[in-house]
Amino acid sequence: MRCLRLTFMVAMFVLVAGAFLISNTALAATAAQMNRDAKKALEKLYVSHPATQTMAKEAKGILVFPGIVKGGFILGGNYGEGVLFKNGKATGYYNTVQVSYGLQAGLQKYGYVLFFMTDSAMNWLDKTDGWELGVGPTITVLDAGASGSFSTTTGKSDVYAFFFDQKGLMAGLGLQGTKISRIEK
Repeated sequence: MRCLRLTFMVAMFVLVAGAFLISNTALAATAAQMNRDAKKALEKLYVSHPATQTMAKEAKGILVFPGIVKGGFILGGNYGEGVLFKNGKATGYYNTVQVSYGLQAGLQKYGYVLFFMTDSAMNWLDKTDGWELGVGPTITVLDAGASGSFSTTTGKSDVYAFFFDQKGLMAGLGLQGTKISRIEK
């Protein structure tokens, strides 16, 4: 029985890892596609949650991940690619990766935006070679209700994260253990 469980877990790891590696290479978008998708996601976010426009005006940079795929069964992970905007212009490309283990099952697609509110937070992103969220600048995760109360006087975090367009069946969204790395396009 123990051997069967170990075999099952190894097989699941290989399947999940393989799926993410295949999606990483086969579905990698061009810079132009990424720019288009990120701008479209940001515009949609501004319309559905107008308070995020206030964040955008005050932000030193905005990192948009329009389509992250998260999936797993015991072993899981997520992957997505995003665009960093400074003063409305694309200035860099990043990926977000997370691997997890535990009671989980399902598949989900979602997006998130990181609003970098301080120069020190932007410097941290620029200086690090792969940034693990939770290590470095202070991050506050906002939901639709909380973003409505955001203002330049209440906004005191280095970085604000805002999730959007959750689709699929998988419990929970979070940024723990998520690594963001710069990629070349």
